[in-house]
Amino acid sequence: MAKAALQESKNLKPIKSIEDLLVRIQSYYSNADLAFIRKAYDFSEKCHSGQIRRSGEAYISHPLSVAGILTDLNLDLPSIATGLLHDTVEDTHATLDEIEKQFGKVVSELVDGVTKLSQMEFRNTHAKQGENIRKMIVAMGRDIRVILVKLADRLHNMRTLNHMPYEKQSRIAQETLDIYAPLAHRLGLNEWKIELEDLSMRYLKPDIYYDLAEKVAKKKKEREAYIEKVKNILRDKLGEANIKCEISGRPKNLFSIYKKMQTRNIGFDQVHDILAFRIMVENLAQCYEALGIVHSLYRPIPGRFKDYIAMAKANNYQSLHTTVIGPDAERVEIQIRTQQMHEIAERGIAAHWNYKEGGTADATGINKFNWLKDLVTAHQQTNDSNEFLESIKTELFESEIYVFTPKGDVFELPEGATPLDLAYTIHTDLGHMTIGAKVDGKIVPLRHALKNGDTVEILSSKTQKPSKDWLKFCITNRAKSKIRAFIRIEERKRSIEIGKELVEKEFRSKALSTQKIFKDESSEEVQKLLKAMKVANLEDMYLQLGFGKLLASQISEFIAPNAKATGEPEVPTFLSKVIKSVVNKRRKSGSMIEVDGMADLLVRFAKCCNPIPGDSIIGFISRGRGVTVHTATCPKAYAVDVERRVDVAWNSSVDTARTTKIRVVSNDAPGLLKMMSEAFATQGVNINNAKIRTNKDHKAICIFEVSVKDVRQLLDVIKNLQKIKGVIQVDRVTQA
Repeated sequence: MAKAALQESKNLKPIKSIEDLLVRIQSYYSNADLAFIRKAYDFSEKCHSGQIRRSGEAYISHPLSVAGILTDLNLDLPSIATGLLHDTVEDTHATLDEIEKQFGKVVSELVDGVTKLSQMEFRNTHAKQGENIRKMIVAMGRDIRVILVKLADRLHNMRTLNHMPYEKQSRIAQETLDIYAPLAHRLGLNEWKIELEDLSMRYLKPDIYYDLAEKVAKKKKEREAYIEKVKNILRDKLGEANIKCEISGRPKNLFSIYKKMQTRNIGFDQVHDILAFRIMVENLAQCYEALGIVHSLYRPIPGRFKDYIAMAKANNYQSLHTTVIGPDAERVEIQIRTQQMHEIAERGIAAHWNYKEGGTADATGINKFNWLKDLVTAHQQTNDSNEFLESIKTELFESEIYVFTPKGDVFELPEGATPLDLAYTIHTDLGHMTIGAKVDGKIVPLRHALKNGDTVEILSSKTQKPSKDWLKFCITNRAKSKIRAFIRIEERKRSIEIGKELVEKEFRSKALSTQKIFKDESSEEVQKLLKAMKVANLEDMYLQLGFGKLLASQISEFIAPNAKATGEPEVPTFLSKVIKSVVNKRRKSGSMIEVDGMADLLVRFAKCCNPIPGDSIIGFISRGRGVTVHTATCPKAYAVDVERRVDVAWNSSVDTARTTKIRVVSNDAPGLLKMMSEAFATQGVNINNAKIRTNKDHKAICIFEVSVKDVRQLLDVIKNLQKIKGVIQVDRVTQA
């Protein structure tokens, strides 16, 4: 009974021979080159000669059936040939070169694509992994026909799964439910999706499957009679209102019913709309008129009416849905829509599946998948399938890639991601210990850009530590934040150690003992020191010393102001040299900036933001470069360890100009450049350099390098430029 319920929707006879297949092709493609298909069949039969399926049938029966399933979609000849040849490279002595030589490059590439998909092992197909796998399959199958052949292959394997051992039945059924059924749904192949779901359920939950089949089926003749009865009643009533319509009725598939029972935690008797009817009318007004007639005939169930016409779903799906108490107190769902609405609902667009999976759809997504049915029937308009294929090929997921780990897990990464990004995506500790990677078995550098479908093995070592250089090529926010956090912690530790080293050497030079003085942090003497140095505790004091914000001599002078150096030579450390260079080095132009109130320290301005007087600024101690000054809003400043930050300010007593750049976009018109020059001159601003170019849109782009006293003078210049007729946009360029 369950088998009968399953096969009920199949109107086409199964393909048993090559003659059956050729007749089927000719039924929708009168000018088909049948000799090409027969040649593919003969080649496949020869390759698979002697091979037997578990059912006891000759192996050729499988590729023949797959080709037959593809004809259900009215697919082109290369697709049908691929269905016949799809297992030859993987399971026989045949090579891709042979296939290309005999059947052309297109078929060869299709067979190669199906072979690669077949060789993938999905060891983890739970919900979290399944979505990534499905996306990856679609993204890898640049030619949609590869996916269709693979789905047809899986569909036939599921139809004959009863011949496989129990353990394999369960694994294959779960994989089908997690990956292939949703993939079919995404491609708009609703009949395939329904059959794959029900077949999977049959092997995963046989007791529930057959119990539901029994309850839904009742008796086939009884169900058919009921559907016909309702259709006649609706047709007569709508006809009385002069509404031309098409009416169809069917039972819901078993997996759909089971899923509703599970998600709502209800029994079979509480599941509404076991039977569903669809009414297609001619125009929008008739939709609502037909709804009124249906509700006058049958009592609607409260809360079960949805108007997806007035409030269309995000995927442009439109229809009226109502559940009513039909004849014999049966609950039935009725959908009412126009033919145009039906076309949108059935065209296999991405929006059709997005709403059920909690996502949204936009015009781009719809356009990407709207061509699926065109591909299915395009051969009816042209004898050359490549002609229309070129017009619809596109990257389905431009900004994402999907890569395997050796264990079979699939991870989604942004385009351009590296093995380091993958390592941090898997686990932070793995990222920290990464020393290299293998992509498809070959060692690659950490900065290697991964590609869709790569199998990536991360190589690690417990002695490895993250490097600042990693920030230059990793691209995911997770990887960058984890690397920065580790570096901050490590630099903090290192700075504390250096701070201790500096204090110990300073104290030794004056015959003082750090162990005795700092033995008890809570002592009155130490607490006075901490208060005087404006630090919370000894660790914080060492940290400030390590970053050069405090000097060891300040500590020793506070503890023992009368102590003198013993003459023991101090062994200079690298950091102490850096700190001394920061504090003691003078630069003639450094007086523009005050660092902690001192105006003559070694200072440099960051090129990434090029601050000018009047900008809010922050400073950071840099090894060998003194204090680097950034604008307070500079993104790169946030990548620097906050512990290196020092207080900086503009020295208002100094009147020195700074160089900056201004970008002006204007119409390409005579006289504009002269007016711009006058705008600068009016404010007393000198133009050091100018670069001017025009583009195809007849717009002029001018980059002026100018010297300004401060931000106020710069803003006045920008305002004057914006007033000039023909100027479109004026911006300050922060990049030096």
